[in-house]
Amino acid sequence: MKNIADVVDAAADPRHGDVPVAQGTPTRRETVWLDEPPSRSKRWRDLAAVQLGRVGIVIAMLAIWEFISGRFVDEFWISKPSAIWDVLWGWISSGEILVHLEATLIEMALGLFFGAIGGVALGFLLGRVEWLAKLLDPIVTAIYSLPKVALAPLFILWFGVDLLSKVVLTAVVCFFLVFYNTYAGVRDVDKDLVDVVRVMGGRRSDLLLKVVLPSAATWIYTGLRLAVPYALIGAVVGEIVASNKGLGFLLARAAGAFDTSATFAALFILMLIGTLLNFMVDWSERITGRRTS
Repeated sequence: MKNIADVVDAAADPRHGDVPVAQGTPTRRETVWLDEPPSRSKRWRDLAAVQLGRVGIVIAMLAIWEFISGRFVDEFWISKPSAIWDVLWGWISSGEILVHLEATLIEMALGLFFGAIGGVALGFLLGRVEWLAKLLDPIVTAIYSLPKVALAPLFILWFGVDLLSKVVLTAVVCFFLVFYNTYAGVRDVDKDLVDVVRVMGGRRSDLLLKVVLPSAATWIYTGLRLAVPYALIGAVVGEIVASNKGLGFLLARAAGAFDTSATFAALFILMLIGTLLNFMVDWSERITGRRTS
């Protein structure tokens, strides 16, 4: 008897199976270049040009901002890059930023972890058990329709103003993003591959590990990619509502004092964290070969 993995490969790649392939039609594993593929040096030059262009745009925006602040627009409303840098440097030199940064990152990481685990698990379960999906669909939809920000005061009432309430809020925000993408990926599995594995005597574990999981991996990564910035949003929103530390607390304190420079400084740190997190997700997708674009 053929190995189940070989059968799955054969079904997915017509060249290795008994399914005829139309002449001149490229298969899944073939790459067709209309032109000559770019050389390695040209790719590096193109990448460097793009990066330099991005840096140039940022520098130009900052220069324009610095110039118009105080001349054409009151500095109270938009501050200016040099004043924002002074605030950032004060936070860094005093070490104050480390306390708030640590709190937000811990809340975000724990919320993302538990939300993603729960979303993947329930997504797989409802994707494979159709009657259970029909039973729970209105309940899940009703909970999903609730504005997550509206849950923040309730979680703070239940779990207090410390770490737990922010973790729960972040986990709820991330859960639905990962759940719906996982559920869609499991439902989108090629039924022919499932039938082949069953005919060859494959067990349920073979079906999940060799067919369902690889097929749904791209969808799961899409859910995680969406969940990462929302994990940061969930943690910060919880901190803004009620907290004594974190970047959201820092932002709310600056805004409450009408300190525009400090407000922009907190927003800059949040923007930097979100960019780094998305870069990490892209990097993990490249490593695993599961790019979605």
